Amino acid sequence: MALRKILIHPDPRLKKTTAPVVEVTDDIRRLADDMLETMYDAPGIGLAAPQVAEMQRLIVMDCEKEEGANTRPMVLINPAVVWSSDERNVYDEGCLSIPDQYAEVERPAEVEVAWMDLSGTTQRERFDGLWATCVQHEIDHLDGKLFIDYLKPLRRQMITRKMQKLKREMARS
Repeated sequence: MALRKILIHPDPRLKKTTAPVVEVTDDIRRLADDMLETMYDAPGIGLAAPQVAEMQRLIVMDCEKEEGANTRPMVLINPAVVWSSDERNVYDEGCLSIPDQYAEVERPAEVEVAWMDLSGTTQRERFDGLWATCVQHEIDHLDGKLFIDYLKPLRRQMITRKMQKLKREMARS
């Protein structure tokens, strides 16, 4: 396992739609392991392949945040929302590709997602609460969409300028 560099917005790769994973290979398993390690190290609760410059439909997540709770690392290959509730929730979202920036985003409160696991088996699960927000946020990444795309233009531009400044500072150091 290896830590991967997380792309920071604005980066054109974060705005691209990813290609489906055709076959679960050792490279895909290694990528999933690296992504989990990178996500936990960040620390975060979700990470999509494009955030580590891999343009494939793969996400990892673990929303178990209770003190003393067992971790629940999940790897979702080619995830797709197959059902969403009419009820909506608002969460203060953040993103590892947009560090230290948060904003309220409204999404369906519950979603059912289908995906392929690391053994190539199709899985389905219904998510709610933080898990529902996280899985939708990460699937958005696979379609080139960021949480700031849900914001009003002025707020989105302000965050983008902050990220440009951060990238310049990082390049200097």
